[in-house]
Amino acid sequence: MITCSNCETPQFLQITQSRVYFEDGEMINEISETYECTLCEGNGRYVYDEDRNKETVTGDVELTTERPKFA
Repeated sequence: MITCSNCETPQFLQITQSRVYFEDGEMINEISETYECTLCEGNGRYVYDEDRNKETVTGDVELTTERPKFA
């Protein structure tokens, strides 16, 4: 789950830009999403790279497997 690291909740996150890259026209190679928190105005970016099987987050967002503190 992607949450705002400032507010500790995903509730106010909005995707402001989303891109999916296809290398061969069929298989997804990369997913890129930019987020904005409407509560604290934080910004962040999530990128999933299929070739490396790696998820990366930058900015004011974090990737977690836990439930958020605030719903």
